[in-house]
Parts: sequence; structure tokens; C-alpha cells
Amino acid sequence: MLTEEDALHEETPLLAQVNALESGPHTVNGPSKDDDQYNRFSRSQKRFIVALLSWVGLLPFLASGSFVPSVPEIARELHSTGPIINLAITLSIICAAVGSLMWATYSGTYGRRSVYLWSLPCLCIGSIGVAMSRSVPTLMIWRVVQAFGASSGLSVGAGAIGDMYRLEERGTAMGIFFGACFVGPAIAPVAGGIATHYASWRAAQWALFFMGVGAYIPIALWLPETLHPEVAKKKFLEAAGGDEERTFVWLNPFRSLALLRSPNILITTIAGTTALLTDYALLIPLSYTIGRAYNITNEAIIGMFFLASGVGNIIGAPLAGHLADRAVIKGRERRGGQWYPEDRLRATLSGALFLVPLSTLFSGLATQFVPGMTGIVINVVCLFVNGVAVDIMLTPPSSYYVDILHSRSAEVWAASSAVRQFAVALSTAGILPLINTIGVAATDTLFAVIAWGGFALIVLTIRYGDRMRAWVDVGYTTTVEG
Repeated sequence: MLTEEDALHEETPLLAQVNALESGPHTVNGPSKDDDQYNRFSRSQKRFIVALLSWVGLLPFLASGSFVPSVPEIARELHSTGPIINLAITLSIICAAVGSLMWATYSGTYGRRSVYLWSLPCLCIGSIGVAMSRSVPTLMIWRVVQAFGASSGLSVGAGAIGDMYRLEERGTAMGIFFGACFVGPAIAPVAGGIATHYASWRAAQWALFFMGVGAYIPIALWLPETLHPEVAKKKFLEAAGGDEERTFVWLNPFRSLALLRSPNILITTIAGTTALLTDYALLIPLSYTIGRAYNITNEAIIGMFFLASGVGNIIGAPLAGHLADRAVIKGRERRGGQWYPEDRLRATLSGALFLVPLSTLFSGLATQFVPGMTGIVINVVCLFVNGVAVDIMLTPPSSYYVDILHSRSAEVWAASSAVRQFAVALSTAGILPLINTIGVAATDTLFAVIAWGGFALIVLTIRYGDRMRAWVDVGYTTTVEG
């Protein structure tokens, strides 16, 4: 974590100016504005709201993670195949990407609470539909509805935290929020596997319904609107063309995708996607790779392998944030105080060059060529390392987007996330057929090579980032004050 002294020397747009910090937090953006914006809730109220947002943020991970270990059982019950059922995962990922863009866009105008009250019923209805599905088409339709409803959890939650916390407090609050959300990938596959083996895969879907209801009720009763009324009114009038008589305005959730015209944003997004693909290449077909290689048919045990990756995610997120901050501080020291935004990306180099590709490569080789307990141990270690490494590849670029596009940080985050989700959705549909064709070792080797390509893109951005920003101006932050 950054010390107070480190924070005073960090002058990216994520942090306040030195003089402002020295004179107190109320002077960062002006006394009256800060007092009005950030003092509306007490500390205890903020803690309660963050806890509630974290609960909702868990739901998309639980909805996706609990489904994966159940794929073989669902395929048997619905008289289908694993690759066909995996299409439901692909469709849900695409829908989650679109849903995240839409919910984030509307929450910035109509409020965070309103979006939750619309999205959570979609999750609940979709979960009921999945639990009662008796055919593959029906299953896919309701998985789309479920994913659409769950997709508000992360984007809207991050926006709500930004509403409540000052600049110098926001990082800690975000860390707590995402740290709590990342518990989802660790426990969801285990819970889904246990439910499938000892009850039915439908039990996990009914559990998601009740968890959705458990989130909706406290939000409806106790969650205050965190978006400042003046901010919401200003954005609404801008969208309505100044017409104060209008009560509803249609918003374009895809407008933020235009930010991908920036080569810096597009290239770092692609680099992060190459790392994320290795995560899905290892986890999505796990029942058909590790399960078959080591004769593991118990869905609960299969789910335990996901736990290794999930724990890696929980550890990797704060570690990556610390590495990114240190990279910026050391970069400014080397340049005599000059800020070079791409220094933050140096924190990804160890993960991009070594941890991501090698963990993927060794997992594939161990699965195909190393039998018994030795192979299982190697795979558990590889899954854990990959979980840490993927966060090292994704977290610093997320902060980098905020650094160079401070005024549109939420939009650029949603656009980058949507691209990654679309790419992953298209790729996951072909992972099992590829494994069946060329084998697990060759498939994982291919994804490791792709990940090394991501390393090359990061190096390119670090070296030529300033020139690339000059090619297309999408409204970059040009000073350390933002």
C-alpha cells in the first residue's frame, strides 16, 4: 500500500495535488462542492452502502462461475453436448458486455439505485427460467436474461463508490469493493459443483434467485441514491437537448466504444484480452481436461480446482494495484518528477512475459503428459499463478485508462471491458472443439503464444505511448492535475 509520503509524491490524475492534500481533503475540488458531494453520507452509512454494493457485485461472478462445473451434467440431462452447452456461456458473456455498457450509461443519468431496481428483477426472473429449463434453446434464452440482469453489479457499483468518496479516499473503497467481489470466482465453481453433485444443477440457479431477492429487498428499502442530483440533472438536460419538459431520454450505450479509436486504449485492451483468454482456456473446459485426465467425475472436486484460480484473483488484485503505483513513483523519480503515463504499464511486464504464458503452457503439458497426483499438484499451482498473473495484466491498464482519460474514466473502463468480453465470448465457443482436435497441450501452447503477443503490445505502448497519443486525440488528460 502507498504510504502518506508516497501519496504526496504521486501526481497522476488519480491523486490530489500536493498543496491540496497538505491543506486538507476539502480543498481538492473546492470546499462547497466537496462538502456537498462527499459529506452527504456518514462513515457508517458509506460502509453499509459499500457492503450492499459488494453483495450485488458478487452476483455476476456467482451466476457465471456456478454454471461452468455443471456443463457435463446439463448436457446429459438435456441430451446435448458440452460444446453446445458452452454456447450458453458464450451468449451470456456477450449479453453481460452489452448489459454493462447499458446499465452504466443509464445509471449516470437516472441514478444508481434506479438501475439496480430494474436490473435485479431481470437476474431473478432469468434464474427461475434457467432452473426450469427443459431444452437447450430455453436454457440459452434465460441465461441471456440472467446475465443481462447481473451485469449491473460491477459497473454501477464502481460508479456509486465514486459518487461517495473523495479522490484520496476512493482507491481504498474501490479496493474493498473489488476484493469482496473477487470472492465470487473463488467460491462459485465450488458451490456449483457441490450443488450439482449432491442435489442438481438447478439448485444452484434457485440459490441465485434467492440471492437476487436478498439483494433487491435491502436496496429497495435502504439504499439511498448516491448520484448527486445536480450531476444527474445536468446529464439529463444534455441528453434531452435542454428540454426540461421531457421525463425520459433514450441513451446510446455504445457511444463510449468510440474511445477505442485511441491506439493506446485499443492496444492495451487487446493485450489484457490475451491474458484473459488464457484464464478461460484453462477454466471453461476444466471438466473435460483435468477431469478426464485424472478420472475426476465428482463436480464438487472439479469445483475445487476453480478455487485455486479464484484465490489467485483475490491476491492478485491488490498486489497489482501496489505494483502499478510503485511503477509510477519510480518512473517519476527517474525523470526528475516528470509524469509519463505509460510508466504504470511497467507493472504488467512480469505477468505478461512469464506468469501468464508459462502457467498456461505448463498446465497443458502437465494435463496431457503428467499422470497422478503430481500432475494434479502442478495444475493447481498453475491455476493459482494464472489467477494472480491475469490480475497483474488487467489492473494496471485499468488505472492507466483513468490516468489518460480522467474525465471519461467510467466510459473508457466500460468500453475496454466490453471488448474483452466479446473477444472471450467468441473464443470460448471454440475452446472445446480445438482441444478435441489438437489436444489440450497444443491448445494451451497456442494460448500461451497469444499471451506473449500481449507482452509485445505492452512493450510497444510503453515505448511509444506519447507518440501514439498524438495520433488520435480523444480528449486525453494532458496535465498531472487532470
